[in-house]
Amino acid sequence: MQLFFKYNWMVRDEWYQWCEDLNEEELLLDRTGGKGSILHTLFHIVDVEWSWIRLIQDKTDFQDSFDAYKSLKKVRELNANFHLEVESFVNKWDANMEGRIFYDTLSDGSVVTDTWGEVMRHIIAHEIHHIGQLSIWAREIGKSPVSANFIGRGLSSYSNK
Repeated sequence: MQLFFKYNWMVRDEWYQWCEDLNEEELLLDRTGGKGSILHTLFHIVDVEWSWIRLIQDKTDFQDSFDAYKSLKKVRELNANFHLEVESFVNKWDANMEGRIFYDTLSDGSVVTDTWGEVMRHIIAHEIHHIGQLSIWAREIGKSPVSANFIGRGLSSYSNK
């Protein structure tokens, strides 16, 4: 589990660096798919990751609007603020947490149950999905996207042996 979170964080940091070459107008331009813009999609990734981690622990959810974070600097600061708590939780993950039940009450009042393991994998897949959208948008504006390749990132304990 930890390995794929580390992968996502590494790729996310590379996307932040990639965004440094774009002006604010390009980062906020409304696009087809995702959350509508590059910056809003990055904000959404950070928001969803932190929110799910908090919710499965029965803590309060993040409810701020993207309107307060419409700059690359602000999204990066939000990411840094949330990351300490997320990373701490992820690093403490063990097999005993896998089957814990999370009860989610939907807006219609119905209750859905998932395991913590399912939620954690959802968080991972959610970010990968949105990174794919960023890659499409990068190509649409004529820029090479950040590599989504897992291989070659040195994430495996055997990578440097």
